[in-house]
Amino acid sequence: MIIARNSRRKVSLRTWLTVQLAFGSAFAASWFCIPGIRQQEVIAKVTHRAVALDVNLRDSKLATVAPFYDDAEVVSAEELAGVLKKIVPRFSRSHLRPNLVEHALRTWGSSIVFRNPDAISGPQMSDFLTDTAKYMDSWGKNNPPLMELTPDGVHVRWGEDSSSSVHHDHTLAALTESGLPLDAPVFTTARALQVRDVLAESLRDFHLDERETEWSAMAFTLWLAPQKSNVWHNGEGRKITFDMVAERLMRNHKRDGVCLGTHRVYSLMLLLRLNEQYGGDLITAETQTQIMDYLKTSRDMIVASQSPDGSWPANWTDGAEAEAKADPTEKGYKRVIATGHHLEWLSIAPQELHPPREQIQKAADWLISNVNETPQSVIDQNYTFYSHVGKALAMWRKTSPAEFWTNWRETHPECEVFEPATPLADTAKGDVH
Repeated sequence: MIIARNSRRKVSLRTWLTVQLAFGSAFAASWFCIPGIRQQEVIAKVTHRAVALDVNLRDSKLATVAPFYDDAEVVSAEELAGVLKKIVPRFSRSHLRPNLVEHALRTWGSSIVFRNPDAISGPQMSDFLTDTAKYMDSWGKNNPPLMELTPDGVHVRWGEDSSSSVHHDHTLAALTESGLPLDAPVFTTARALQVRDVLAESLRDFHLDERETEWSAMAFTLWLAPQKSNVWHNGEGRKITFDMVAERLMRNHKRDGVCLGTHRVYSLMLLLRLNEQYGGDLITAETQTQIMDYLKTSRDMIVASQSPDGSWPANWTDGAEAEAKADPTEKGYKRVIATGHHLEWLSIAPQELHPPREQIQKAADWLISNVNETPQSVIDQNYTFYSHVGKALAMWRKTSPAEFWTNWRETHPECEVFEPATPLADTAKGDVH
C-alpha cells in the first residue's frame, strides 16, 4: 500500500509539471503572437507605468501654416500698429499668471525683443513657462511648480488655480505656436529636460473623452504632420489617430467648445491645411469631407448671425436666430472673443469658407474701433481676448505681430512709449469655457 501511494504521488507530480509546462508554453506562444503595443499595455498595467510612446520625436520639425491674404482694406498698417501697441505684454512680474504669458507668447512669438524694459520680451515669456526658477521668482518657493517632473517626462500643472495653466495642453500649444524647438530646455525642480519631454508626456496623457481637446489637437498636428505620423498610442496603450481627434472636435454642439466654440473651428481648419500641406495622409478622405461640412456650417452660422455693427455675438451658433436668442446681460468682451477668433481662423481658410467680403471688413472695422475706444486698463484686464484680435489682424496682412512690429518701430520709435501699465496678476480674466 505504501508503494502504491508513492507511485500515485510520483505520477501526480509528473502530470502537474507536464500541465504547467504546457500552460507556460501556450502562454509564451500567445504572448509572442500579440502585437507589441498590447504587450506593452499589459506590462504597463502590471508595473503601473505608462506605455512607452511609439512616435519618434527626435527629428520632429515644427510645421507652420501661413495665412492666405494680405488685405490692406481689412486692416491698414496704421490700424494694425495701433491695435498691436495696446497688446504689448506689460504684466506685473509678481504672481504672473501663466494664462496671460501663454496668450502673449503665442501672439508675439519667442524671439521678439521689445526695447521698452516695461514690456516682457519673447525669451522672458518662454523662460517663465519653462524654467521653474524663473517661475518661482514670480510665485515664491512655496508655490507648486508649473512644470512637474514625472517618471516619464514633464507634466504641466493646469486648472482653476491662477498660478497654473487654465487649459489642458494650452502651455504646450503656446510654446509650439511661439516657435520654440523641441530641444529647448525645460528646467524642473530636479533636472533639466526639453520641450520634447512635455510633448511626449502630452501624447501619452491624451484621452479622447477629455473635456477640452482643442489645444492638444493643435500642438500634436503641428509637430507630427511634418514627419507624417498620423497614429500613436497613449499611455494606456489606446490607439489615437487624427481621424479620432477630428471626430472628437466635431462632437457635440458647436457652442460647447472653448471660447464660445471658436477654438474647435480653428483647430479643425489647421488640421485640414496641414493635411493638404503634408501629402494628404494625416486624415482620411471621409474625415476631410466631414471637416469641410463642419466648417461650411460654421461659415453659414456667422453669415446669418453677424450684428449690424459687424461684430459676432457670443451665441453665433444660433445663426439667423442669434439676435432673438441673445442674452441681454451679455458682457461686451464676449463679442471681442467671437469676432477676433472668427477672423483668426478665416485668415487661414480658403475663400469658399468665407462669408461675403463685406462681412469680413465690417468685422475687422468693429474690432479696430473697439480697441481704439476701449481704455487701456480694460484691455489689460481682458488681455487674453484682445491678444487674439492683434494676431488675427496681423494674419490678415500675411504677417505676424512680431514681424510687423519689428519693422514698424524702425520708422516709428515712439510706438514703444506707453501709458502706465495696469497690474494684471490679479485682475486679468482668463478664457471663457
